[in-house]
Amino acid sequence: MNIDIESLFWFTFMLLLLLHWWRAQQVKEVALKFTQRKCKELDLQLLDSCIYLRGFWLKRDDKGQIRIWRSYNFEFSSTGDERYKGRVMTLGKTVTDMHMDPYRVEEK
Repeated sequence: MNIDIESLFWFTFMLLLLLHWWRAQQVKEVALKFTQRKCKELDLQLLDSCIYLRGFWLKRDDKGQIRIWRSYNFEFSSTGDERYKGRVMTLGKTVTDMHMDPYRVEEK
């Protein structure tokens, strides 16, 4: 079996790309579960039951290690009539922050 350097390069590149995608899906799942839990605590409805990647960047964590910072957007509703926007941020696999638009609260 003969493997040239170019084939080895492309195989390694594709393997690293697949690994990055797999880890990104794990982080997205952590962010989604956090968002679902927070919406349930606040008696809000997470619309479409999903979050979507808004952007990512390299940042250092508290220990000085470089991690991927990601920002995900989502939409939620408090009454079922309006849509509000929210954003959840992660650094590595840790949720670091969450912002939600001001929303209407119905009196019961």
